[in-house]
Amino acid sequence: MPDFEVLAENLQFPEGPIVMPDGSVILVEIKRGTLTRVWNGKSEIIAHLGGGPNGAAFGPDGAVYVCNNGGFAWHDVSGLTIPGHAAADYTTGRIERVDLATGKFERVYESVNGERLSGPNDIVFEKSGAFWFTDLGKSRARVKEKGGLYYAKPDGSLIKEAMYGSASGLNGVGLSPDGKTVYAAETDTARLWAFDIVGPGEVAPRAPGYMARFVAGMSEHCYFDSLAVQANGDVCIATIVKGGISTITPEGAVSHTAFPDVLVTNIAFGGADMRDAYITLSGTGKLIKARWPEPGLKINFNPY
Repeated sequence: MPDFEVLAENLQFPEGPIVMPDGSVILVEIKRGTLTRVWNGKSEIIAHLGGGPNGAAFGPDGAVYVCNNGGFAWHDVSGLTIPGHAAADYTTGRIERVDLATGKFERVYESVNGERLSGPNDIVFEKSGAFWFTDLGKSRARVKEKGGLYYAKPDGSLIKEAMYGSASGLNGVGLSPDGKTVYAAETDTARLWAFDIVGPGEVAPRAPGYMARFVAGMSEHCYFDSLAVQANGDVCIATIVKGGISTITPEGAVSHTAFPDVLVTNIAFGGADMRDAYITLSGTGKLIKARWPEPGLKINFNPY
């Protein structure tokens, strides 16, 4: 386990970290329903979004776009915060736009092709200014809604369903360094899939029996959460149960770096050399920083 520094504690299931030039980190607190800024052990709420704000990213207009899963029921298990089924007041998932200067937010999308979004989870912008996002689906006591991979423009003019229903639930999403591949992590199976981009919001047809191009999977019980891509093209996936970061090469080789929480949910990169890894330990409500062996890929429109 590498050495790390605890940047913030007592967060309410933090995810979606965005590293800022001033040393602060913008993230979501899913249980609290907020977009929050943390620095030097302090925190401030940028926006009270409600529901379940999940993945977050800067868009080309300087606003932060948030995948809101609509909300979970929450459980305290042996001192850990654990998300469960859909919240009692759940209505729909949505994509929201947040103005950082004012904290005002608006709902950009809540449906596609007349079907409501179930649980938008993670988001990444491509150079064109459009974005890809995953929908994890939504679970109830005896039913689980399917999710998929989507493509949209931030001005609300276009949303497309690139893939629906083949996954047990897609979580982390990221782009390859050349922007030609969308990677998505399937949570329940702990598998990484690669979708080859063939046009705006279009991915290559899948082979029979496959959702996309299979990259790798784990050989033991665990779950995949959000991800970040390194500058060399390797994919770093936050891994639950086997708490840590699983790094997968485009050829499918897997390695693992452990951290002290069974609910490691996100990784983001920053620092002058992009080797500072910001990692959310969501079960214990912490944001930590560790030095990483490889630099992360710079993200489109991120101000860092």
